[in-house]
Amino acid sequence: MPDWNIPFKFYIDAHGDGLGAALHQVQIIDDKTKEGPVCFISRQIKPTEARYGASQMECLCLVWALEKLHYYLDGSDFEVITDCNAVKSLLNNKTPNRHMLRWQISIQEYRVNMNIVQKSGNIHKNADGLSRWALELSHSIESVINRLYLR
Repeated sequence: MPDWNIPFKFYIDAHGDGLGAALHQVQIIDDKTKEGPVCFISRQIKPTEARYGASQMECLCLVWALEKLHYYLDGSDFEVITDCNAVKSLLNNKTPNRHMLRWQISIQEYRVNMNIVQKSGNIHKNADGLSRWALELSHSIESVINRLYLR
């Protein structure tokens, strides 16, 4: 269970196959600070997303993960750790393309509480592993009903 008074560390990574994010929190256990996991998420990329460049893919990962973990992050201070500088520039890009503009708007509510830090990829292997072994996109409820009940 997370402590809502302690800032989160939010690791994100995108790979050619998927998106991954790991939410952690630093806690004091036996007078030692340890970083413990709170939540892990991943998904495969969609066919249209496969055409994105590496920078766009990392920005997509941030936007998707913020949406999925909104319950944890809304109103909480957190640090986003990524291996891509483009994620930092997403907030300040003056001439964004249509995807970037939409993403800028969607993350505005987090700007006050979010600090984006670029670090080497070997710092956050947790999110890197999740992006490479992403879970398949879940089926829509209609397709499941059709397959199970309407044969």
